[in-house]
Amino acid sequence: MTLIRWNPWQEFNAIQRQFNRFFDEDTLPTAFFDTGLSRVPSAELKETEDAIHLKLELPGIEAKDVDLQVTESAVYLSGERKSETKSEEKGVIKSEFHYGKFQRVIPLPARIQNTNVTADYKDGILNLTLPKAEEEKNKVVKVNLA
Repeated sequence: MTLIRWNPWQEFNAIQRQFNRFFDEDTLPTAFFDTGLSRVPSAELKETEDAIHLKLELPGIEAKDVDLQVTESAVYLSGERKSETKSEEKGVIKSEFHYGKFQRVIPLPARIQNTNVTADYKDGILNLTLPKAEEEKNKVVKVNLA
C-alpha cells in the first residue's frame, strides 16, 4: 500500500478552476443574459505623462444612447444596447449579441482635469482624452530608506 500525502490546497484549486470554467463567457448559458444582466463595454486605458487615454468598445450603440460623466477620479458610463427583435415561424435564430442596459465605473489611476476632457466617437469606439491635473504631472515622491 502506498501512502499519498493529502494536500488541502489542491482541492481549493480544483474548486477555483470549476468556478472559472462556470464564469467563462463562452460557457455561460444564454438564459443567464436574459435575466437583465448585460455585458459591459470593454475598456483600454493608457497613461502618458500628460494625460490618460481611455478607449471603450460600444458597437451598435448610437452616441445619443450613451450617458458619459467624468469626475476627477473616475469615468461613469451607462447606456442601452437596443434589440431589434423579429419573430419568424419557420427558421431557428441563434444570437450571441447581448442587449439591454449597462453601466460601468472606471476608476482612474491619477486625478484629471474633468473640465478639459475631449471625446471622439467613431465606428463604435469611444476615445476619451483625459488631461491630468497639474499636480499629477511630473509627480515625484521621495522615498526614505531606513
